[in-house]
Amino acid sequence: MWSNTDIAMMSRAIMLARRGRYTTRPNPNVGCVIIDADGKIVGEGWHQRAGEPHAEVHALKMAADKARGATAYVTLEPCSHYGRTPPCAEALIKHGLKRVVVAMTDPNPQVAGRGIGMLQEAGVQVQSGLLAEQARALNPGFLSRMERNRPWVTLKLAASLDGKTALANGESKWITGPEARRDVQRLRARSCALLTGIETVLADDPSLNVRHAELGSLGETLSEQELIQPLRVILDSNCRMPLDARLLKIVSPVLLVSCRPYEDEFLAALPPYVTTLVLAGEDNRVDI
Repeated sequence: MWSNTDIAMMSRAIMLARRGRYTTRPNPNVGCVIIDADGKIVGEGWHQRAGEPHAEVHALKMAADKARGATAYVTLEPCSHYGRTPPCAEALIKHGLKRVVVAMTDPNPQVAGRGIGMLQEAGVQVQSGLLAEQARALNPGFLSRMERNRPWVTLKLAASLDGKTALANGESKWITGPEARRDVQRLRARSCALLTGIETVLADDPSLNVRHAELGSLGETLSEQELIQPLRVILDSNCRMPLDARLLKIVSPVLLVSCRPYEDEFLAALPPYVTTLVLAGEDNRVDI
């Protein structure tokens, strides 16, 4: 069913999509490649940032008139609705694409096959399912939200080979090396939010932000201005957050979650990028 050209072009589209994995959230990572009748790439692109043009738009702009009668390879079904950008399916139709190969349908209820349907109704040949597994691997968080209504959770845990996270007396020791700490920064850079408990804040006084200087080689291709700092969520059931905590001094979004309201004096002293949320809990503890 799939030719060697099909596989090669979709593989390239997936590679392009990965370029946006630190900058597109909460949108999915998407790549697009357009080839002419001779199999030559005439356009390509990837979604770079939420609110900006999608992968197909970048590829169509590069292809220009050469898009007419061409084939497009897209890692995720072209959108069919108006959001912050116009529908990509409509753009593909207007540019006269003959064939569109889609790795996977978009589980977003606003799309969910409508993009493919729009293309087919306009007479565009559409095929789907090429390298679908690899395309799904691009967006675990997005797919989890759309398919399960749940976030994709990554647990970061520093443990010794015997499974210990602290000494017998509860004292914590720094056991991770520079490579592990670099990986943690990269994971943070890909995450929408970081979550920890108030005990960690009181014991370690962490920053919980992405530190550009610790990204290693990634920092050479991703500027500090391009970084999207994740929301820092603190489970503070009984309102023990100290106002002099390091994380409150870093200008980046913070959400304090508690089981009862904070005192008015505390709220008045918080910087504008810190918000609070009161949730019911059991035994005076927030139910995660």
